[in-house]
Amino acid sequence: MPTPIRSILIIGNYAPRQCGIATYTTDLRMALLDAYPQSRIDVMAMNDTPAGYDYPDSVVFTIDQDDPYAYYQAADFIRLSSYDLVCIQHEYGIFGGASGRNLLLLIRAITIPIVTTLHTVLREPTADQHTILWELAQRSQRIIVMSSHAVDLMHTIYGIPLAQIDCIPHGIPDLPFRDGYEDKQHANLIGKQVLLTFGLLSPNKGIEDVLHALPLLIKQHPHVLYLIVGATHPTVRQTFGEAYREMLQALVEQLGIQAHVRFHDQFVSSSALAIYMGAADIYITPYHTQEQSVSGTLAYAIGAGKAIVSTPYWYATELLAHGGGMLVPFHDPALLAEQVNTLLAEPQLRQTIRERAYQRGRTMLWSVVATHYMHSFMQARTHPLHPVLVLANQPIKSDSPIIPPLCLDHLIAMTDDMGLIQHAILNIPNHHEGYATDDNARALIATMLLDPIQEPQAQRLAMRYLAFLWYAFNPATQRFRNFMGANRQWLEATGSEDAHARSIWALGTVLEQSHDPGLCGVAQRLLRFALPAVAQLTHPRPWALALLGFAAYRQRFPGDRTVMASQLHLAEQLLSRFQAAHQPDWEWFDDHLTYDNAVLPHALIVSGQTLQRPDMVEAGLTALTWLCAIQRPEADHFKPIGSNGFFQRGQAPAHYDQQPIEAQATVLAACAAFESTGDSGWYDEAQHAFYWFLGHNDAGVALYDPRTGGCADGLEIDRINQNQGAESTLAFLIGRLTMQTITPPIRRGTAENTSASVTRPPRIRADLIPPRDPNPSRPL
Repeated sequence: MPTPIRSILIIGNYAPRQCGIATYTTDLRMALLDAYPQSRIDVMAMNDTPAGYDYPDSVVFTIDQDDPYAYYQAADFIRLSSYDLVCIQHEYGIFGGASGRNLLLLIRAITIPIVTTLHTVLREPTADQHTILWELAQRSQRIIVMSSHAVDLMHTIYGIPLAQIDCIPHGIPDLPFRDGYEDKQHANLIGKQVLLTFGLLSPNKGIEDVLHALPLLIKQHPHVLYLIVGATHPTVRQTFGEAYREMLQALVEQLGIQAHVRFHDQFVSSSALAIYMGAADIYITPYHTQEQSVSGTLAYAIGAGKAIVSTPYWYATELLAHGGGMLVPFHDPALLAEQVNTLLAEPQLRQTIRERAYQRGRTMLWSVVATHYMHSFMQARTHPLHPVLVLANQPIKSDSPIIPPLCLDHLIAMTDDMGLIQHAILNIPNHHEGYATDDNARALIATMLLDPIQEPQAQRLAMRYLAFLWYAFNPATQRFRNFMGANRQWLEATGSEDAHARSIWALGTVLEQSHDPGLCGVAQRLLRFALPAVAQLTHPRPWALALLGFAAYRQRFPGDRTVMASQLHLAEQLLSRFQAAHQPDWEWFDDHLTYDNAVLPHALIVSGQTLQRPDMVEAGLTALTWLCAIQRPEADHFKPIGSNGFFQRGQAPAHYDQQPIEAQATVLAACAAFESTGDSGWYDEAQHAFYWFLGHNDAGVALYDPRTGGCADGLEIDRINQNQGAESTLAFLIGRLTMQTITPPIRRGTAENTSASVTRPPRIRADLIPPRDPNPSRPL
């Protein structure tokens, strides 16, 4: 089962603000916390007054609904926070601007998944209302409505795919099914036949129809009492004062029914409401507006197991189907009186309706609703209909494929007097996470690709990273340690095979590229110390990493027989692994692809060149061709295999998380293939992989940040991981420096350079490429 979402921000009204949305949002948050106590659930509350409200600590941010700039501030707050998902409680009237248009300012500027609950869905919206709801739905991964009728409207009126919509009932508390005698006793209503309507008063509630029906009810049931519980809606009171309540009170006097009507002009607590609801014999919702998608008060009455009489607005028609209550026409006091008289006169019929209502209510408990909500949240995060677009970094346009200017600021900031810190919080070094030999080896490779004349700091950085590798080597085990804590104490006696082999790669690169006696002397000595352990490496990726180091080393020292023997041994092992595993539909070294994949064919290509083994080069090119077909299936942009599941033979490749190391490895491998064959198609593959950093990717956004020189840590299913750690920053830097060293091909028509001894194998057929996860990758 997927892990529940860790951190959620709910946007909407919130208690102690007095309105239905505030009550719903408050109840929803509490239900989610009860069901998922490990999750962090905060609230961003909408204010309709300058003074705001005395919110609890769960409200972390407030928005002045009529201030457009406040929505930009809210979006900025979200971008700099660590929320996994935003849940918007939408009602047109609670967001400022025409029809709540201000909300669009916020959702256009945030990057994380959005799940929107619609409390009103109109059949005949105004142009503004239609535009706003349509864009809100387009920018939301999931839409939640509370009735099947609302699902139909969203699909037919607004064109929203049914697959994007979740129908989740309005939540209700878990109330006992009781006869109401104790509640009547507590409310001093013994001997009364109690009718109840509760909720915030407004002219569309239709309470006057019940008042007109009361004289007909009193004739047959002289002990009937109608309770009207609730304050006037704040928005109505602000605009019209208490005109509606005063009209109702005047009507009571006019009809002479003062003894049969009680007004409770207050926003009642949940405990008081439970008593009123328990005391009620019949609950009435006489609303005048058919286009009402939901009613929290009706849902509450269903949960309490009340006999209900209602007008046929959309939500009531759906909720009271199958015998859960009685419907009467709009504006028909006489028929309303007839139905209520029937229920009061027939206790068994009333009891049957109550039982049906209560059973329906068990499917609407907040505990059930919370589970549905979390499922929708997880769907939004793991199976988005489209990736989020609006991110801080901007894509490089396809018509301007340029290599960004070199910027070492972030690399320098991440380097202290010990070495390279492995992780960052955004672009700030995270000292708590300490250091890794892996990253210092990568950094050493990068500095060897820098021009020491143009970048004078390259020498100083190289010395720092090589010194770290020297300190990382453990003579007792003849292996490199990998992880060092923030206290500069090693956390292990022996590091991973990857760390050892990547250090070999870095040392070989120093000896290939540098002419500094100190750097070369230390690298040569350290390579000799580390060489014996290479024979004990057991996995293909460490073999490949070490082979890259040997190939670089032998560019300078081709006659070194010891290194050549080690190189030949590993290259033969890697070639044998490929020959044993590959099939026409699976040109790879194993039955799965995982991490840093392109390094395997890269190692065979360069090993075959230095060992003068065309069979190795051909195998490497074959594997790389197949990998590039997997990573660019639509031939438009680079799509590396994701780390959440990788790629198992017989299954679809994982789409996310996409890691910068995959783009870097593909750039280096494709450049090696281009240098080996002269085939310009390999240069194109290298460009496609490199442009992934610059915005030619599934999200259409750049991971490289030219302001800092850092690179984001990955492309996740719903966002860019904005942390700029060492591995990702070096992946971009090494890829960039490699692209800079390659001379672009000279293209003459469609002819290819045929002077190379090994040519690129043809692209494999499209029907042999396994399908990817069914997640569309096009932008909105």
